[in-house]
Amino acid sequence: MTSTALPDPRLAAVCDLSVVAARDGAGLHRYDGAVQDLSPDGVRRGLAALGGPAGTEPYPDPHDEAHAAAAEEALRVRFGELELHRSNPLWHIENLDLSGYDRPYVPQPERDAARRAHLDRWPDAVDAAVEALDRVPAPLAEATLPLARGLAAFIDPRGGHVHTAARRDLDRLLAHLERAAALGPESAALGGPALARLLGSAEAGTLDLTATSARVDTERARLRAVLDESLRRIAPGAAPADTVRALQADHPTAEGLLAEFGELVDETVAWTAWHDLVPHHDVEVVVEPMPDSQRRSPAGLFASAPYEADAPAGFRVTLPDTGWSRAERDQWLATGFNRTLMPNMAVHEVAPGHASHGRALRRAPTDVRRTLHSEAFIEGWAHYCEELALEQGYRDGDPRFAVAVAQDALRRVTRFACAIGLHTGAMTLEDAAARFTEDVALAGPAALHEARRGLFDPTYGRYTWGKFAILDLREQARARWGGAFSLRRFHTALFDLGAPPLGLLPTALDRG
Repeated sequence: MTSTALPDPRLAAVCDLSVVAARDGAGLHRYDGAVQDLSPDGVRRGLAALGGPAGTEPYPDPHDEAHAAAAEEALRVRFGELELHRSNPLWHIENLDLSGYDRPYVPQPERDAARRAHLDRWPDAVDAAVEALDRVPAPLAEATLPLARGLAAFIDPRGGHVHTAARRDLDRLLAHLERAAALGPESAALGGPALARLLGSAEAGTLDLTATSARVDTERARLRAVLDESLRRIAPGAAPADTVRALQADHPTAEGLLAEFGELVDETVAWTAWHDLVPHHDVEVVVEPMPDSQRRSPAGLFASAPYEADAPAGFRVTLPDTGWSRAERDQWLATGFNRTLMPNMAVHEVAPGHASHGRALRRAPTDVRRTLHSEAFIEGWAHYCEELALEQGYRDGDPRFAVAVAQDALRRVTRFACAIGLHTGAMTLEDAAARFTEDVALAGPAALHEARRGLFDPTYGRYTWGKFAILDLREQARARWGGAFSLRRFHTALFDLGAPPLGLLPTALDRG
């Protein structure tokens, strides 16, 4: 059975201000069919409730206390200091999103009922959005309008009055964002101090943007060198661009894509278990097509959340649209699902990446760790696993795997650089798009799409930041533990903390 009960009142107050994360990430399905009150008054009430009722005692475990305090501070910064619910439509768009009900955490009829109840609450959510969103910069409105328009996928024009009302409400939201796109402030930059507060508060620490930018540049240079050297190993004397095109040409058919990913899932799970890299090897994954509502992502891992009944995870893959031309289908497969990239995707999403971590989250020892998850740790862990696999000789040192690791890491380090650049004013949107073209070989709309994401998702450098934090801690563990260090011991110590804020990772050294 899934959980409808909330943890203690202090955690409940955090969940009430993080409804999507509580429902879909932690599996607290008392929020099924609910929308978060993101009106100005609703947010003020939620902030006032943080910390729990008067007289609430700190958590007995100092780590859990610090973890919960970081989650509360992050919400105070996000909604109190920065008031992002008034300037960033993303929070309101995610509040309307129904894609979480696609996961089979309960039988379909129960999820369908929750979906209908959620859709029935759209008028309340749109009322709150229109009231709250009074500071939307024009570039941010323009960047989020495609996401808002995508909500129409949840509306069945034949679905009766609930769907008809939802269409009207969505149109109201779209009209509000279109006005902001035409009339809003010209700059969407948060400013350096605000960006540092937003990032640091969520991770129980501070972020020096100058030092971080320097490290990002160093990582960029390292990855470009790895990529160039690996391409030369594959085809000595050939132009790197020609080698990349040749690698992209080697891809499965649309009809064979899921089956090939199934073989890669089995391979990565077996390889991770053979090397005993993580504490739990009971990974079960089903490869399946991505639902229409989530096709904006090429692939993703959807595992049962900590408070849900256990079930195999779904590794979902976005197949080419049946309405695309042959050339469009081939381009989608060549750039996103060629046989060079696919093994790295399996490592990241399955083992020892997200699926392996998901098994540990279900076993986290306290409600704090089962409920509150750092996205920087979750994505940083999976990104770290790509480099880990390369270090450990996955696929016998095949240089194509090194190419994939470097290419994916370049995309993520470019995101971090662009998030900092866009929000400190060091980059324009055009500069950020050019950076994606130069370092990630994205062209035109694809480069602009990645750059625009940095406006509404200023934390999208979390993959690289999380990887940095884990690699730094690993070196500290080697120095402290000496001959007693092992990857299994280090990874187990991390997983015992659930998905902790990056600033609290040193607890793993003390308790591992």
